[in-house]
Amino acid sequence: MDTEAPLPPSAAPRTRALATEAVHAGRDDLASLGLHAPPIDLSTTYPSYDSRAEAERIDAFAATGGRLDGPPVYARLDNPTTARFETALARLEGTESAVAFASGMAALTAVLLARASLGLRHVVAVRPLYGCSDHLLGAGLLGTEVTWTDPAGIADAVRPDTALVMVETPANPTLAEIDIRAVAHSCGSVPLLVDNTFATPVLQRPVEHGARVVLHSATKYLGGHGDVMGGVVACDEEFAARLRQVRFATGGVLHPMAGYLLLRGLSTLPVRVRAASGSAAELARRLTADPRVARVHYPRISGAMVSFEVYGDPHRVIGAVRLITPAVSLGSVDSLIQHPASISHRIVDEGDRRSAGVGERLLRMSVGLEDVEDLWADLSQALSDPPARTGAETGTRTRSAAR
Repeated sequence: MDTEAPLPPSAAPRTRALATEAVHAGRDDLASLGLHAPPIDLSTTYPSYDSRAEAERIDAFAATGGRLDGPPVYARLDNPTTARFETALARLEGTESAVAFASGMAALTAVLLARASLGLRHVVAVRPLYGCSDHLLGAGLLGTEVTWTDPAGIADAVRPDTALVMVETPANPTLAEIDIRAVAHSCGSVPLLVDNTFATPVLQRPVEHGARVVLHSATKYLGGHGDVMGGVVACDEEFAARLRQVRFATGGVLHPMAGYLLLRGLSTLPVRVRAASGSAAELARRLTADPRVARVHYPRISGAMVSFEVYGDPHRVIGAVRLITPAVSLGSVDSLIQHPASISHRIVDEGDRRSAGVGERLLRMSVGLEDVEDLWADLSQALSDPPARTGAETGTRTRSAAR
């Protein structure tokens, strides 16, 4: 009787490369289902003729927060399309699980509520953070108390009631970098949350350096096309279960269409991040050599974000770009530029903004996939552009024709 020969050592299962995982994670079962593209499940509710069994499953979720066996019950509990995205992101970040939400801020809110449910409301945080994250922590909207410190002060700031330590690296918008491993050591038994939105798992995987929770505004690079909003937390299954319970109770669920678009975005994430990072590095080099630019911020780990401080009026630069889009957000295939002190970090107290390095002359640019020469031509002319005239000054024209 024929038996299947054992696999030679060279054919043994191996860890797949990030680029491969980006394409296949969350889709491994499609061929067996006779499908190539992931299906989109838009149902808000699901039929069940066995109400007793359904009650037992709901009781099990209420007790554990674990994913339900069998078909879904209600879209606020779980959704098959969103679950595919969660599976894929967890694989890319190297965590047991991931839980998706309607936005990055909904994801951070769920983390804080999950820890508060254990009686832990104190947060240690390092500035700068994304402006709304800073505001959510500092304003006490969720009953949290925050201690702001630098990385060297984390160990002294941790208390028995500390829920977590939060850092963002590279930071928004200064691109300051933090040694995750050193910070994780300072946290002791307190979970370290790293906002990995700017780096993505392409450039760093925080759990490999000791972080226990990884946060993404999925709206940015994970989606990658400026057409979907979402947030996601990558973590161990124990914390993921509690996050699912918070999500069910508060309703901050990710729409299945958004889950589909985010899963699709992951498939090109490594290619997009690496291509945009190459252009960003070149623009950072040119900006550093430009006498119109006072200072350039670009992270050691690379990335597609560049921040720079100008000698002239930063608002004139915003008003003068023509190819680059002057808009909030980042991580899209097209390049965006904004003035953090006016928009993304406006909600942060001015003194705190300045002490974190977010000055009035700082501009933040998200580099897209356009040709770098075209981007530089637009950026260079904007740095030299005279102020735009108003309609009252020019009659029917709003800009001078002379350059």
